[in-house]
Amino acid sequence: MTDASETPTPRYSSTTRALHWVSAILILSTIPIGAVMLREGLERPTQDLLFILHKNGGVIIFALVVARLVWRVIAPAPPLPASVPGWQHTAARAGHIGLYAMLLVMTVSGYVRVRAGGFPVEMLDAVGLPTLVPRSDALADFAQSVHFYGRFVLVALIVVHVGAAVMHMVRRDGVIRRIWPPVGG
Repeated sequence: MTDASETPTPRYSSTTRALHWVSAILILSTIPIGAVMLREGLERPTQDLLFILHKNGGVIIFALVVARLVWRVIAPAPPLPASVPGWQHTAARAGHIGLYAMLLVMTVSGYVRVRAGGFPVEMLDAVGLPTLVPRSDALADFAQSVHFYGRFVLVALIVVHVGAAVMHMVRRDGVIRRIWPPVGG
């Protein structure tokens, strides 16, 4: 716990915190939708809805990740509290880079899988964005493999990220306060 005489830990900007929590909610929603939509025996209308939610959720997640990366350049992360050991600084940086990289891998591989497979991305089609990859079963199969195996890496990174957050909550070392949602207390 921090001493009342200590300077409070600087926080991320409200924009960063909003982008973080909206991204987290979408990502944590899209993962189970992706798992359920592939189950055998689902009624076709339910399966179609889940595919639409998953594909278009991926488009939104991609846009949020790009926005977060651009915003990160504009509004860099506040420093970690002095009480956080150097190895945790390094681990946090590596973990965040890994999360950003895997979110980009997953959204791009999902897009390539869908478009190369000849399927629509309803949100992008509605705004008239042209297909950016050729129709190719081989490319669709490769992207599907990347997407399939990438999910395990992404989920592992999320588990580590959440585990680290819980550790910082228990320690009350000021790290969680930096990213706490920009609403409420």
